[in-house]
Amino acid sequence: MRSISKQQILNAVEQFCFEGIYQSHETFGNGHINDTFRLVFQTEKQETKRYILQRMNKDIFTKPEQLMENIVGVTSYLKKTIAANGGDPKRETVNVIPAKDGMMYYVDAQKEYWRAFYFIEDAVSLEQVETPEDFYESAVAFGRFQRQLADYPAETLHETIPGFHDTKARFAVFREAVEKDVCQRATSVKPEIDFVIKREQITKVFGDLLAKKEIPLRVTHNDTKLNNIMMDKQTGKGICVIDLDTVMPGLAMNDFGDSIRFGASTALEDERDLTKVWCDMDLFEVYTRGFIKGCGGRLTRREIELLPMGAKVMTFECGMRFLTDYLQGDTYFKIHRPGQNLDRCRTQFKLVWDMEQKWQTMQEIVKKYE
Repeated sequence: MRSISKQQILNAVEQFCFEGIYQSHETFGNGHINDTFRLVFQTEKQETKRYILQRMNKDIFTKPEQLMENIVGVTSYLKKTIAANGGDPKRETVNVIPAKDGMMYYVDAQKEYWRAFYFIEDAVSLEQVETPEDFYESAVAFGRFQRQLADYPAETLHETIPGFHDTKARFAVFREAVEKDVCQRATSVKPEIDFVIKREQITKVFGDLLAKKEIPLRVTHNDTKLNNIMMDKQTGKGICVIDLDTVMPGLAMNDFGDSIRFGASTALEDERDLTKVWCDMDLFEVYTRGFIKGCGGRLTRREIELLPMGAKVMTFECGMRFLTDYLQGDTYFKIHRPGQNLDRCRTQFKLVWDMEQKWQTMQEIVKKYE
């Protein structure tokens, strides 16, 4: 993405309906895709108000208008559902702040797209599982997200990234990246390439089942990392699902699986020492229990049976995407050091291998909560 000047940020700040007088802004969060800033405002009553301002990555989200249409539609629906159940819509879902012209985004002179949200106070997102209870609460929250949107018409949502979790299509892109080898990196990562090719069958599992209508298409988050849940600082409960850019039609198993690949791993996503990386079965069970509880009976028996496969597919797909990006010159995921995408790829493949060793255990755990 293009660099951002301070003046560009300040110009964007001026376009939204914030309360109070602007005081400051700072870079916020560890997201790979968008540029995020936390703003501080002061009201006439000397109250501090904080907001989130983001420059959307239009290189990745090529139709930002449709993306925001998805977010506004889903969050409006969630606010009604939350209120009807006695919850707090201001804390339990993302709240979009309109621009002064009434639109839900602002386009600046450089044709960059900006949006704003209320900052959720007294809450935190975690980069890594600190306690099993944290992971459990995130599972309940993502499961609840599934339950709350179970009756939302998935077919009305736009595909913000077409084929985002089309693992078979991702494999085709990977093969093309290997063949073109634009950065001449393929020779140095032959073991990783072979790992993917040997497991091509994994890429077809869910597509085949969906084509046979053995599993339903649902409204899904599609990026269910632990740090996309806001946890209440006082209670430790998962209160709000954030980062809704990839909310679109998808599969419940993929949402479950992405959480496992990120949260049940014993190491950070870019850990270089692979002896520190494995899939923790205690954490797998904690998350399984919480997710199924949060879904509140809205999953089919077949979906529940396929949860372990969701973990394997999502971990494999993510590793394949990191490897593809490495081969293509690190053009998609943000990197902070050379080789970071390769390190990310290797942790995912180690997790896939580890799941294969523990496959029976994973299936037995899921059966306990059917």
